[in-house]
Amino acid sequence: MIYLLLIVAVMVLDRVVKIAVTTNMEPGDTIPVIDHIFHITYVQNTGAAFSMLQGHPTLLIVFPAIVIGIGIIFVLVMSKAFNRIFLVSVSLICGGGLGNLTDRMAQGYVTDMFDFRIFPVFNVADICVCVGCGLLMLYLIIDANKSGKQNGR
Repeated sequence: MIYLLLIVAVMVLDRVVKIAVTTNMEPGDTIPVIDHIFHITYVQNTGAAFSMLQGHPTLLIVFPAIVIGIGIIFVLVMSKAFNRIFLVSVSLICGGGLGNLTDRMAQGYVTDMFDFRIFPVFNVADICVCVGCGLLMLYLIIDANKSGKQNGR
């Protein structure tokens, strides 16, 4: 149940930040937080990560929905069979994925706002997906290393 709460918390935080941006800014507006380094910039992203796959809305809805569905099944149905780190990483990925999927389905684009000027603009959901993927990779590397040692490798 705690992993489901994490998914919901990620979605709520993502939504709150997006609402704050969309109600106080127009697309393209930018607010320097640290001039020339970090800005809050309102962007409507119709593509996937780094604006890839623009013009393929069906693919950008169906594929993430399937992946998120599988992740939620892992979290809800099979949580006793998996390590906590694995489940936290999957929950972060699902929460972030649902945040962006909700945007895409409701508006046809994802609202992005964090702009470091040398990197594409991103949002809270993107951060959670990336942290979740990084945590998952770290878990898999550590788990594979443990398995190799147990097998005498």
